Amino acid sequence: MRALASLCGFLSILCLAPAAGAQTLPAILSRVSEEAEVFRRVAPQVLAEETLTQRALKGPQRFHPRVGAGAAKPLTPARQTREIVSEYSFGALKDAPESLHEFRQVISVDGRAISAAATARHSLALGLASADDHARKRMLEDFQKYGLTTAVVDFGPLLLLFTKRQAGNYHFELAGDDRIGADQVRIVSYTQVSGPDRMLVFQGRRAIHQPIQGRIYARVPDGLPLRITIVESRTSGKTTFRDEAVVDYTPNAQGFVAPAAVNHKGFAGDQLMVEDEFRYTTFRKFGADAAIKFEVQQ
Repeated sequence: MRALASLCGFLSILCLAPAAGAQTLPAILSRVSEEAEVFRRVAPQVLAEETLTQRALKGPQRFHPRVGAGAAKPLTPARQTREIVSEYSFGALKDAPESLHEFRQVISVDGRAISAAATARHSLALGLASADDHARKRMLEDFQKYGLTTAVVDFGPLLLLFTKRQAGNYHFELAGDDRIGADQVRIVSYTQVSGPDRMLVFQGRRAIHQPIQGRIYARVPDGLPLRITIVESRTSGKTTFRDEAVVDYTPNAQGFVAPAAVNHKGFAGDQLMVEDEFRYTTFRKFGADAAIKFEVQQ
């Protein structure tokens, strides 16, 4: 009888285990918004080195000449690959002080040195500390000139979509469970229903802001956001353009969840036009002086 009672108790624990690990939608959103607030406070104080690898179609699509009665067939489009290494941080513009943008100073392009890392850090710090927005806006625009087909930016601060102030702009639903590495995660889908459009796409000199949807992957049982996905689409003429991205976050010694990697794909119809892979080194603190010293994470 005692053994039977022990077995029943063990089975009761097993039955309760899934419930103990379960997370309600309000609990997940509360943790995500807490992490977003910490990000907004800490991220402007840190920087990292970013490596962007872009693979994109090069030039217009060409066709084989017509042979006999056969129709012309498209050639396999040529693709170009660019690698850009930059000093990378976050800052705000005066017209939107609650929003953080990504700012960069380029160190090298395809292995060719553009600036010494120390010089790039110094320029980045001065630009972010400037009293007006001119230097910061110039940094946003300059990134496009290094031969990128399309620059899609502001993935790193994606978590800020879900501050307490912004969360009302989205409809949320639980959407199942998954794993990211060794971590079990609960998935929350979101769709933008109001508020400012937050995804920033540069096409030439034109900036386009788009409404979005996607998923949040929250770690079980504490709700820490480990991944956010985002999808947006827009129509120009008869073509539908779509951007998809996956942003992976990781906690670090600076006390916030920081972007570790981003994968972005841009489509025109069903054709993959561009793929961007962003990778980040460990985030370090800006120093208090113009020489920019760091507290290096061990």
